[in-house]
Amino acid sequence: MNDNNHSGASEGELGFLKEIVRMLPAGLTVQDAHGELLLVNDAAAAQLGIDGSRPSPDLAPRREACRRALSAGQAVVIEEALHDGASRQVLLTTHRPIRLAGRELLISASSDITEQKNFEDQLFRSAYFDELTGLPSRRVIEHRANGLLARDRGGERFALAFLDIDNFKHINDYYGHAVGDALLVELSKRLGRDLRDSDMLSRISGDEFLLLLAPIQSQEEVAEFMQSTLERLTAPFFIDHSELFVSTSVGISLYPDHGRSFETLRQNADIAMYRIKNDGKGSAAFFDASMEREALARMKVEQSLRLAILEKRFCCAFQSKVDIRTQAVKGIEALVRLRDDEGVIQAPGSFINLASELGLIDELTHLVLAEIVKSIDLINETFGAEATISINVAAKQVGNPEFMRSFAQALNATGFPKRFMIEVTEDAFVAKNHFRDEILPLFRKLGVGISIDDFGTGYSSLSALADITADEIKIDRSFITDIHKRPRSQGILRAIESLSEALGMTVIAEGLESYEELAYLQAATKIRYAQGYYFSRPVFLEELKLATPASSEARSSIASRPTQQNRQGYSRASAYRR
Repeated sequence: MNDNNHSGASEGELGFLKEIVRMLPAGLTVQDAHGELLLVNDAAAAQLGIDGSRPSPDLAPRREACRRALSAGQAVVIEEALHDGASRQVLLTTHRPIRLAGRELLISASSDITEQKNFEDQLFRSAYFDELTGLPSRRVIEHRANGLLARDRGGERFALAFLDIDNFKHINDYYGHAVGDALLVELSKRLGRDLRDSDMLSRISGDEFLLLLAPIQSQEEVAEFMQSTLERLTAPFFIDHSELFVSTSVGISLYPDHGRSFETLRQNADIAMYRIKNDGKGSAAFFDASMEREALARMKVEQSLRLAILEKRFCCAFQSKVDIRTQAVKGIEALVRLRDDEGVIQAPGSFINLASELGLIDELTHLVLAEIVKSIDLINETFGAEATISINVAAKQVGNPEFMRSFAQALNATGFPKRFMIEVTEDAFVAKNHFRDEILPLFRKLGVGISIDDFGTGYSSLSALADITADEIKIDRSFITDIHKRPRSQGILRAIESLSEALGMTVIAEGLESYEELAYLQAATKIRYAQGYYFSRPVFLEELKLATPASSEARSSIASRPTQQNRQGYSRASAYRR
């Protein structure tokens, strides 16, 4: 009876163990030395397609691993990638040979690590490949270049090209980031065309690419290849029903001519690219030693610029906007100047673009406003308490809603926001919808005026002008210089004047420098206001402070002071009447 009970318990335990093995979440198989499967649990049957739930994958690699384990008599641990069409399953499998009851057997246990592998692959791709374009990241191209440098086979050369899309920010602002992203994808395809397996294209930041060409025979070969690439990029891109034209500036360095490390080659290619940017964009240049000197000089200016902002060594000069018929001062424009280490005043041409490029322009604009507020009593005494005060806002700032909102708040905090006028270039209205829709209403609410600076030199179009709600148009000096001698400019001036009158905007002629120019404007146009050296050069606060409180007349003469000869000449303006 006891024996029978014991036998029944064994059979029950055996059935219980079989059921546990069958339901294990890990795949389990047992096979003999000939590869015949003796035991397959449910998980293994599903993984290997034995249960008919999926097509049977290619098991040749698995059989080879089993053979190795049996012949070596040692366990083998492998990752198995089982493909079913487009889907992939990854198993971590241990094959362990055992000897049981005189038989050679192989026990194989598999865990499904598909999700883990997908996550690892995703991490790998994000670390080494650009998510948008699928191109290798900077660290990949750097590793490849360092591999070539380490090999350093005698006479083997390669080229590193730094490519930057021109005006890409304008495309993002005008068309939106979705179109900008699609453009980057299409552009990367064109850049990658005709590359050899040994070459590599990498996207290293938003609109910047690095191209490694290896090996190369000569500089001429690289120049020819880059020229054909740039020509390919001139064809329009058709994205989201828009036809986009883009150009790319390229700087190229050669190994070993221009450096023997990746970082040196990259920096020199970058320097060459900036030379192209400054010379007009859309072409390619090879690095040379003169560029390095320029870069060092630029770095020196950059360092002094940062120090000047830190030490607040910027100052303001003010130039009058004058009624050309009464000589009354309508307003003033605040012009930022830099006092260098030796106390010499530098005009903005030497630093304003660099300040914008370095992200320092916002702080600079706030410094100008602070200088105005600090000196408002002196400004009022000199130019009159009714004179408007214009401050220039760079195109980069107009495209930054966060800055524009903070600047509006700063203007409001002065307590006299209605005195101010911000001067922006015309492309702010054409290319930046959010400026018209979000920023303009904010300034309008405060009573801040809007002036279009350098009008006629940007992206003017009649359709865009119809949407402009500016208070003032400043006609660029290129139209005013020698206006009395230039019939074509006279026609353009009349057209702008008529357009401005229809839209209710005041016209100001910029850069007026001679009596003849003034006489023409007085006699042949309805233009009422002008700004330029003919009336007043930019005046520094130090000069205003030199005048004593009793000499307000002297201050007024500084603000607007045509010569006696000019005054006598006004009557001769009738010679230019229509």
